[in-house]
Amino acid sequence: MRLAKRQEGMTAGMSLTLYFHPLSSYCQKVLIALYEAGTSFAPVVVNFSDPGSAAAFRQLWPVGKMPVLRDADRDQTVPESSIIIEYLGQHYPRGTTLIPADPELALRTRLADRFYDLYVHDPMQRIVGDRLRPQDKKDPFGVATAEAMLVSSYDLIDAEMAARTWAAGDAFTLADCAAAPPLFFANKLVPFGERRNLTAYFRRLSRRPSVARAFNEAEPFLKFFPG
Repeated sequence: MRLAKRQEGMTAGMSLTLYFHPLSSYCQKVLIALYEAGTSFAPVVVNFSDPGSAAAFRQLWPVGKMPVLRDADRDQTVPESSIIIEYLGQHYPRGTTLIPADPELALRTRLADRFYDLYVHDPMQRIVGDRLRPQDKKDPFGVATAEAMLVSSYDLIDAEMAARTWAAGDAFTLADCAAAPPLFFANKLVPFGERRNLTAYFRRLSRRPSVARAFNEAEPFLKFFPG
């Protein structure tokens, strides 16, 4: 059985295919990058509740984690959101440059990307995962640890955003692609509270056309988010 495909935006002979789900925060990270660049791609929505869809995806990437980019022209299968975005910048450069050319700024951007993945994305997903577990499998200690990590991360972001427009400085980068989706979901689980700089930063993110588009595409699926 073939994976279900969204027809809009598909072009005959298109090299790039993205395997994803609109509700997945890591998939949104890549979608934001694609929309920033205006890069054409064939979207394939993976449905793990459909055995055929899940099996077809695992044939492509046995690890079974989304997103995955398939580049037919270069015969490359590229997993992992940050690597996909760097790959696109190297081989299909256009639109917004998400990795600065300056080595120091590039390093700061990659550090911010890792920060949002490890200290916002990961604890957010741990809380979500716990909410989806059966009652007898809950992990209150793990949830408390994840919530504490989010609070610490919020404080650090709030302090940094007092002097920055975007995650790594004055320009929108890979780090902002990484920041927007987990902040959207994390705020529903552990609200930002009175952190004005963080709140203002997230407002700027939400108004960015690429981010707004990814969020809008996820909206029909938000009923499945346990927040």
